[in-house]
Amino acid sequence: MGDRLHWLGWFILGAVLVAVGSWLVYQIPWVNYRLGWRLDMTEGVIRGWLHPGDTLPAPADAVVDVAVPTALPTRTPQLDSVTQDGPTATPTPVPTPIPAAVTLDPPKWEKQDWNNCGPATMAEALSYYGWQGDQFAISDLLKPDRGDKNVNIEELIYYVKTRAGWLDADYRVGGTLDTLKRFIAAGFPIIIEKGLVLSPNDGGGGWAGHYLLLTGYDDSEGVFIGQDTNPISGGANRRVSYETVDEGWQAFNRVYLFVYLPDQQAQIDALLGPDQDLAQNRQNALDQARAEIAKDPKDAFAWFNLGTNLVYFERYGEAGDAYDTALGLGLPWRFTRYQFGPYIAYFNQGRFQDVIDLADATLYRTSKAEESHLWRGWAEYRLGESAKAIADFQDALDINPNYQDAQYALKYASGG
Repeated sequence: MGDRLHWLGWFILGAVLVAVGSWLVYQIPWVNYRLGWRLDMTEGVIRGWLHPGDTLPAPADAVVDVAVPTALPTRTPQLDSVTQDGPTATPTPVPTPIPAAVTLDPPKWEKQDWNNCGPATMAEALSYYGWQGDQFAISDLLKPDRGDKNVNIEELIYYVKTRAGWLDADYRVGGTLDTLKRFIAAGFPIIIEKGLVLSPNDGGGGWAGHYLLLTGYDDSEGVFIGQDTNPISGGANRRVSYETVDEGWQAFNRVYLFVYLPDQQAQIDALLGPDQDLAQNRQNALDQARAEIAKDPKDAFAWFNLGTNLVYFERYGEAGDAYDTALGLGLPWRFTRYQFGPYIAYFNQGRFQDVIDLADATLYRTSKAEESHLWRGWAEYRLGESAKAIADFQDALDINPNYQDAQYALKYASGG
C-alpha cells in the first residue's frame, strides 16, 4: 500500500510538472504562434462534434412566414450627425459609361494570419496609400486574441480614423457590381465582405465570411481582380467571376468599404450619388432585399438583409419577423459570428431568451465571439441575472480588452 501511494505521489508530481512546463513553453511567442492556430482549429472541430449541425436554430416560438412582404412604408429616421446639418451639395455626376476594363497597381500582397483576413485586407488597402504598417499593427488593437474569429467593418474603419488619421474610410451597403466598378475606375480599391465555402482543411470546412480587396475588373472575362489574403482561397491577383462575387457578397448585405484621402471627399460623394445619404442608402438596400425576396421567397440571406436594414430604421418588430424567417429557412452556423442584427432586434422587442438562445448556439461553436457574449450579457441583465451578465461582459473583455461596448456594459452592470 505504501509503495502504491509513493508511486502515485511521484506520478501526480510528474503530471503537474509536465503540465506547468508545457504551459511555460506555450508562452514562448514563436511556439504560441505555431501551435495556437492548430489548437484553435482542434477546439473548433471538437465543438463541432459535440454540437453538430450546419445551421443556426430558429427561435422556438418564431412564426416563419415566407410570404413576400408588402411594400414597406418609408419612415423618416433620426439621421446621425453626418446628415443632420442640412442638405448637401448635389454630387457631380460620374462620367459614363464605365470603362470595360480597369486594373489598378496592386498593393504588396499580405498573407493573413489565423482568423486575420480583416486586418490583412485593410493593411493591403492602406498600403496602397503609402501606409507602412502590416496586419498585426491592426489586429493588435482590434483583435489581440488570435482566436477571435471576426473583425467587423466598423472596427476596421475605427482603426483608420484613429490610427491612420491622414486617411479616411467609410462604408455603405446594398452595393451593385456597377458600384464596385465605378470606384475602381476612379482609382479606389474597394473592400467587400462576402461568404465562401471552406474546404475541410481550412478552418474545419463549411460556409464562412471573408474580406476581399478588389483592384480591377474586366467585362470581357466577367471577372474582378482581387487581392485575397488567404492563399488557399485565391492569393494575389485572384480572378473571380462577377456571379461568384455577387453570390457571396449578398450574405453581407453587399457592404463595401473604401479608403481615401480627406481632400477626395467630393469625389467620393460623387461616386456614391444618392447613397451618399446614409438613410437613403439604407432605404435602397431595404428595397434591394425586398426585390430579392419577391424573386425567391425562400432566400434566407435576403430575409436577413431585410431585417438588418429595418434595424437601421429602428423598426425592430418587423426586423425580428424577418430574422425569424431567415433563421427558419436556415443560416450557416457561423453567421452570427459576423453579424449581430438579430440580437439588437430581439433585445429591443424584449425577447431576451431568444437573444440568449441564439448567443448560446453561436458560442457553442465559436467560443471567442465577444459580441455574442456582450448581447447575452445584456439579455441576462434584463432578466435579473446580474452575476451571469457580469461574467459574460468579462468574457468579452478577456477576448478583446479594447472592446468599448463591453467596458461600458461591465461598468454599468457592476454599478460603476
